[in-house]
Amino acid sequence: MKNAAERKLAVVGLGYVGLPLAVEFGKIRAVTGFDIDAARISDLQSGHDRTLETTADDLRKAQGLRFTSSAQDLEDSDVFIVTVPTPVDKSKRPDLRPLIAASRTVGAYLKRGDIVVYESTVYPGATEEDCVPILEEVSGLRFNEDFFVGYSPERINPGDKLHRLTTVVKVTSGSTPETAQIVDELYRGIVAAGTHMAPSIRVAEAAKVIENTQRDLNIALINELAIIFNRMGIDTEDVLKASGTKWNFMPFRPGLVGGHCIGVDPYYLTHKAEELGYHPEIILAGRRLNDSMGSYVAAEMVKAMIRKGINVSGSRILVMGLTFKENCPDLRNTRVIDVISSLEDYGCQVDVFDPWVSAAEAEQEYGLKVLKEVFDQSYDGVLVAVGHDQFKNMGAEGMRRLARDRHVLYDLKSIMPVGDSDLRL
Repeated sequence: MKNAAERKLAVVGLGYVGLPLAVEFGKIRAVTGFDIDAARISDLQSGHDRTLETTADDLRKAQGLRFTSSAQDLEDSDVFIVTVPTPVDKSKRPDLRPLIAASRTVGAYLKRGDIVVYESTVYPGATEEDCVPILEEVSGLRFNEDFFVGYSPERINPGDKLHRLTTVVKVTSGSTPETAQIVDELYRGIVAAGTHMAPSIRVAEAAKVIENTQRDLNIALINELAIIFNRMGIDTEDVLKASGTKWNFMPFRPGLVGGHCIGVDPYYLTHKAEELGYHPEIILAGRRLNDSMGSYVAAEMVKAMIRKGINVSGSRILVMGLTFKENCPDLRNTRVIDVISSLEDYGCQVDVFDPWVSAAEAEQEYGLKVLKEVFDQSYDGVLVAVGHDQFKNMGAEGMRRLARDRHVLYDLKSIMPVGDSDLRL
């Protein structure tokens, strides 16, 4: 079997996960970056990454990287790293269609001795139970005889300029001991923080899915505490600051839980658990609570408006921020949409302002028209849903200028000092 240095790489899927990976490999070796989105490839070839995870300078430095939307260009590769999305459907069930489609694409070019490495988040067992049979079917080759697989879970945090691909330990694994060594060596070549070789693919899959399940549950606890403290008339942020003085208190904050990981990954684990006949009480309870926060926030906004004598039906509310987190353009699984929908159910007219998002993407994904600038000063309510730096710089005074004399300012992200807003979560 060829060693890592002799291998020809291809990265399949050039989104938030795949592009940074392809770029880092492209700085030290030849790599083919493949994506089915021809417009995405055209953007990257011109030096522009709309996800903002890589800069034009990063792309220039990756001299070994070539971009393509033609699957035929995968033909010469012998290591295929699959980094496609793994979302959930409307019923919160794992949607493996992108993963299955990518496996079919790779299977068509699979040769003896090749390795397929998956980075997409899945439930334990998915790589060998769901992906491998497709690779066998399409290629006509036998698993662990003719070709091999690995799993190395992604740990990309969109918008985070500190915890990058190269600075976070990479978990690796392979379907045979020799494959595991090759996969680990490949990643050691680009990850300065080092690697951790898991004893099996299933262990690596499980490690990834519980990382975000743990965060989801911790945030659910804080969200529940925020609801309780709100009824007590206690400011949650003040409580968390006080508790944070203890050395082992974990600094989680309440809020909307969306995005491609925390709001999705737990459903992959619970799906597998239920297949095995076990109903995961705690994980699903946390998910239910976090999924309900949008309607809770909207209800709090409406109650505050009523207390101020503002007629809710027909009122105008400005929601500031649509992305799932601050300072990034990522709209995937944003739960701000829940707040907007709930406010509209109360009869409110909602405008959305977010300088980070693509207006075309927001309209395509959610049917929303997003404002890139705000000049109107006649809003009955302003709700800060995302803590973008631009909003922090505006401060309460700048935000209140957008509203009528009688209005409600809801600082969902606690980006303003206590007392500057009318409501905090």
